[in-house]
Amino acid sequence: MNHIAFSAPGGPEVLHLATALVPEPAAGELLIHVEAAGVNRPDILQRNGHYPVPPGASSFLGLEVAGEVLAVGSEGTGFKVGDKVCALVNGGGYATHAVVPATQALPWPKGYDAIRAAALPETFFTVWANLFQMGRLKAGESVLLHGGGSGIGTTATQLAREFGAHPFVTVGSEAKREACQQLGAELVINHREQDFQQAIAEHTQGCGVDVILDIMGAAYFARNLASLATDGRLLLLAFMGGTVVKDVNLAQIMAKRLLVTGSAMRPRSTEEKAAIAAELRAKVWPVLDAGRCAPVIHAVFPLAKVADAHRLMEGSDHIGKIVLQVSAA
Repeated sequence: MNHIAFSAPGGPEVLHLATALVPEPAAGELLIHVEAAGVNRPDILQRNGHYPVPPGASSFLGLEVAGEVLAVGSEGTGFKVGDKVCALVNGGGYATHAVVPATQALPWPKGYDAIRAAALPETFFTVWANLFQMGRLKAGESVLLHGGGSGIGTTATQLAREFGAHPFVTVGSEAKREACQQLGAELVINHREQDFQQAIAEHTQGCGVDVILDIMGAAYFARNLASLATDGRLLLLAFMGGTVVKDVNLAQIMAKRLLVTGSAMRPRSTEEKAAIAAELRAKVWPVLDAGRCAPVIHAVFPLAKVADAHRLMEGSDHIGKIVLQVSAA
């Protein structure tokens, strides 16, 4: 099979096409002929040498795929040869073939092709697990989503709105502002023009928001705490603004009964990912089947142009998802 490899950490130029043996599915796994694969920030981190591969996972890049089931490792997986699936893989998505636990696969929503299906798993698993499971976001609550124009941001905005919450987002450009407004964001804050803490205080009459989904980490930590309402929840997804917080008054966590937590998807167990997939299939896939909350696709690159896809992601000018066209159906 063809796959994307790199011999040493570095910039996008280290990525190149290589060949390897097609993996064989173990019991409970599926072998997928990959038609498309999503590009995600953890792929950039791994390419740079900053995202360790968990024990037993593929060392190849790529965390989400869409394609056709070629083989089933055992009976009782819920899928059969020929089924069209998308899946959260444990690595190895940038390849023409990938294996995945069947419990981490989901059928293509109605009317979807491989490109749209490949844009689903990583962001939908992440948003559902953090915003709705850990963050307990409920109808009527408000949520601040940093990086509103990203794949996570566009997904979270739509799902928050779909389930009755009030999404507010931060963005860095006018194009992203317009896109987020079209997706249903009730308040869009351009962080290059206005401090989000001030904007949230003004919009909520000083009450703050119930939930914050954050990708910046240290750079936003103090302002995030100040922007939360009583019993608010801060959910950390990434640390684009650093990992070390200094000179923060922690007393407000006690005074407002705040919850501060975070998670990464890749280290989660197969059982945890299966539980997320089951909830997505029951609660979110019917929404997708109905044509709502669709992924926003910014650009599609052929597999051989993966370096260009990484450059685009690192530039942070994209809106929504970047997808690789891996092979024909």
